[in-house]
Amino acid sequence: MRILVLGAGGIGGYYGGRAAAGGADVTFLVRPRRAAQIAAGGLVIKSPLGDATVAAKTVLAEDIKPGWDAIILACKAYDLDSAIAAIRPAAAGARIIPQLNGMQHLERLDAAFGAEAVLGGTSGIAVTLDDDGTVRHLNAMATFGYGPRMATQAAFCDALQPHLAKGGFDLTNSPEIVQMMWEKWVFLCSIAGMNCLFRANVGSIVSATPDAAALMLQMVDECTAVATAAGHTPRPPADARARSQLSDPKGQWMASMLRDLQRGGAVEADHVVGDMLARAKAFGTPHTLLAVAYTHLKVYEAARAAG
Repeated sequence: MRILVLGAGGIGGYYGGRAAAGGADVTFLVRPRRAAQIAAGGLVIKSPLGDATVAAKTVLAEDIKPGWDAIILACKAYDLDSAIAAIRPAAAGARIIPQLNGMQHLERLDAAFGAEAVLGGTSGIAVTLDDDGTVRHLNAMATFGYGPRMATQAAFCDALQPHLAKGGFDLTNSPEIVQMMWEKWVFLCSIAGMNCLFRANVGSIVSATPDAAALMLQMVDECTAVATAAGHTPRPPADARARSQLSDPKGQWMASMLRDLQRGGAVEADHVVGDMLARAKAFGTPHTLLAVAYTHLKVYEAARAAG
């Protein structure tokens, strides 16, 4: 089964690199500079789970053609339009596995390629791309979830599983993938919104004042209310994990959005927090902290745009 990975950055580079190292037929759709980097020194992964240098296959946009079975889409949500344009020449006959934050990308991918072609997907990993092209895995968590959004996709997902499993990461092929995506979004919106609002990790926030833990859990409540109104109430294990992590005075957890903000980079304000806020307003659910967190991120974006 031929797998195309858009880009060889943090998420795509890690999961695609691990699968390629294990023997899966993986090719990375990259820009010329990244192709030259990989040709010269391989796709380099540094991880607590073991380092790897992979002689990865690459292809440039001008050379891309149909003939792929699966396309892993692991871009930032604000790059989705350019990602759709990049994979369009390869998409005929392929199933697309998005690994983006939030939920709104599903509608846009469905519109571009047809819902039958678009699977569900979610990952849990802290990873970044160093200036020298090294994919740097920051902790021991590396989960990759995907699955069918409709019954007609199930056989393909089952056939793909042994190929992805060659990567050795924590792999889940689930018919409840959309529920998993909502659970991740509730957690991510809660932690990213509050990390960025207070410019600190969870433990630093929670230990700061007697009210901080309650504020963190209020954010979880607001996001959970949206998911519930949408028909995807987080299941007890996911809910308990989110509440435990976001109220831990010793927790070192920090969303990548805060790292992006601290280095002056682009953030997924509209896609993670803004869309959750818009749905809260549409459903009529509480959204005070969502509104505060989103306003903070938009003020940051305006200042960044102004230079």
